[in-house]
Amino acid sequence: MAGIDFQKENWHPTVDLPEMYEVRDFTGGDNSESEYEFDIGRYNEIRPGMYDTDLFADNRCIHVGLDIGGPVGTPVKSVADGVVAFSGYNAADGDYGHTVIIHHEVQGHNLWILYGHLDAASTENCVPGKQVKGGETIAWFGAEHENGGWPPHLHFQLSYREPITHDLPGVVTPSELEKALIDFPDPRLVLGPLY
Repeated sequence: MAGIDFQKENWHPTVDLPEMYEVRDFTGGDNSESEYEFDIGRYNEIRPGMYDTDLFADNRCIHVGLDIGGPVGTPVKSVADGVVAFSGYNAADGDYGHTVIIHHEVQGHNLWILYGHLDAASTENCVPGKQVKGGETIAWFGAEHENGGWPPHLHFQLSYREPITHDLPGVVTPSELEKALIDFPDPRLVLGPLY
């Protein structure tokens, strides 16, 4: 285990949320539009029927990130000082679209944070090696045509597993879940008790 005491850190919000937002329940496979401007998709949630493109032919259906839904153009901020490790485009239908992964050294341990479903133009300055500050806007929410075909939202995922490119598995199979929950801890450790 990585040994990070997340409560000892001063994390910045990644999205400025209003007081009222909806916490979604995708366990029934319902991906209809929220009545709220912003909503939250939960971590470690089984989502049958949501992942139906060829990318998920291996029956991955358990979400190991946290989703924050909102309008196209919503600013996305880095939660802490770090360095851009990867930035790129995951083009498959149902994938992340434009993605940035930032590397952080926290209490002597490595932590990577993936920000997915971003606007293309907003990621142009997120080149590998770029230093970012906590609270700095690094990108904004992308539209469906550039974010894998999803309603506009941010997929936010913590990773102790070192990525090798601008991608990490955000959805896993039941047989992968035990290891995934260790490699990809609950984003609320950083984002706070959103639900």
